[in-house]
Amino acid sequence: MCKTCGCQGTEITKQTMTVEGMSCNHCKNAVEKAARALPGVLAAEVDLAANQLTVEYNPGKSNLEEIKTAVEEAGYTVV
Repeated sequence: MCKTCGCQGTEITKQTMTVEGMSCNHCKNAVEKAARALPGVLAAEVDLAANQLTVEYNPGKSNLEEIKTAVEEAGYTVV
């Protein structure tokens, strides 16, 4: 078992998605925090200039739909 994320040999997935509604560092922090709060999310980084969120996650613990839902519940739109 991996000591970092608790996976059992599962490949870590990296995904980038477009997020609308972000305009400042508060927005950036809110989106990253929402994504990181999910189990299995190892990293979440927002590029404000590109309106993009890049996440690295264990697909055995979270999935892309859960990440999108968390971001949308934080008040932003995933396209």
